[in-house]
Amino acid sequence: MEDTDPARRFSAQAVRKFDNGADGGSSQPTQLNKIAQQVAAQYRRDTMSPVMVSGVMRLIEFVLFSLSGLTLLAVLVGFGPHLFWQYTLAIAGTSLLTVLLYELGDLYQVPALLKPLSNSARLLFLWAGAFALLAVAGFFLKISSDFSRLMFGTWFSLGFVLVFTLRLVTAQLIRRWARNGAMERRAVIVGGGQAAETLIRALEQQPYNDIRICGIFDDRDDRRSPPIVAGYPKLGNISELIEFARIARIDMLIVSLPVSAEKRVLSLLKKLWVLPVDIRLSAHSTQLQFRPRSYSYIGSVPMLDIFDRPINDWDSVAKRAFDIVFSLIGIIVFSPIMLATAIAIKLDSKGPVLFKQKRHGFNNEVIEVYKFRSMYADQSDPTAKKTVTKNDPRVTRVGRFIRKTSIDELPQFFNSLLGNLSLVGPRPHAIAAQSHNMLYNEVVDGYFARHRVKPGVTGWAQINGWRGEMDTDEKIRKRTEYDLDYIENWSLWFDLRILFLTPIRLLNTENAY
Repeated sequence: MEDTDPARRFSAQAVRKFDNGADGGSSQPTQLNKIAQQVAAQYRRDTMSPVMVSGVMRLIEFVLFSLSGLTLLAVLVGFGPHLFWQYTLAIAGTSLLTVLLYELGDLYQVPALLKPLSNSARLLFLWAGAFALLAVAGFFLKISSDFSRLMFGTWFSLGFVLVFTLRLVTAQLIRRWARNGAMERRAVIVGGGQAAETLIRALEQQPYNDIRICGIFDDRDDRRSPPIVAGYPKLGNISELIEFARIARIDMLIVSLPVSAEKRVLSLLKKLWVLPVDIRLSAHSTQLQFRPRSYSYIGSVPMLDIFDRPINDWDSVAKRAFDIVFSLIGIIVFSPIMLATAIAIKLDSKGPVLFKQKRHGFNNEVIEVYKFRSMYADQSDPTAKKTVTKNDPRVTRVGRFIRKTSIDELPQFFNSLLGNLSLVGPRPHAIAAQSHNMLYNEVVDGYFARHRVKPGVTGWAQINGWRGEMDTDEKIRKRTEYDLDYIENWSLWFDLRILFLTPIRLLNTENAY
């Protein structure tokens, strides 16, 4: 039978590739070799996070319990004025309490969701526990005799049948998603040799394992790091790993080096931290012992958490909802200004109203950003190789005003609504933006770490005065510093604060021209 794992499937080809003299140990960034490109292409599609699946399951079960209770209330008791709110509160409270008890009983973890039969007794026991607490509350409040025993007895039976049936269906869906790669955590092993093989074997022995190993990357040559480890190919060096992770939707990098190899570990982390992924250091074979809370686990395999992907799982859902709501509000509120600006641009100079520019987005991907055109059409600079300066002759009369007031940025509300940008985040720079004939990433070490989150229409750097022309290396460093501070300290309240401070700070137009 053909192996469905893309990384394993290309193993034989990888052996031939590396045997033919490919150098996996070069420290210079190079284009991915053919095998790595093929493997990366297999993982371009996003996957469902197990955390998200568990979270959605909690919500569905709460709704299922509540709706079944309310339906029985309507059928067996009726929606009359007598005790209506008391019944509703009892149903909602019991449903919520059951979900909390299931959470405490680890019944929303994926291994538990995969085994509804094995966990049926716990499901029933905790559902009964919620009813017992409801009965105790009714007894002490002296209102239990006012409620329908038939209704609650029927709800107890029906609720369990419904939740158990739901879990049977969910288990089949999770297995299907796991088979077709729709729900998995994709990992790359950093570092080869015996340590990597020991780690891979340990991961493969876990009874439930949602980790898909996509390949191995190592700077060492084939004499010290074999091209095939435990059936997985070495796809390149660390510089190539960064390119690979930007093509493939990788969730995790697992560094299989001993903690004692401090210099080498730090050297690797300095290169890898710019990627929007979780970075874990394998503690499987280390002799050093840390406090239990220092570890996270894949099954029973211990890991040390080095970096977590910022704004992930439910945080990303909350941020996306924030963007949609406030983008719609912005479009509605500023639509008269946008219409007036479009008319003024048309009357002032020939050419299109909107200007499109390619910029670096999330994970260093190229996105297209909309702005109102502020330059003469035949002198526009889509690549931004030449920074706009004070009294720049390329800028139109209307353009000077809309750049000063940042009205030229208003069409980016549509970018945010479509999902290319976030409302708040590091401002995206043009792909060829330069300072003194040097690209920004050549000026600032770790510059691309700004792209671990989606770029924004406004940002923490702009609020602190770092907007406008980036004509010195110091300005680029400061902007990057504030962007990284935003990423490390993100919260919805932080976004809200930046959003509401933006109009106030835009009154300072000293650096905008």
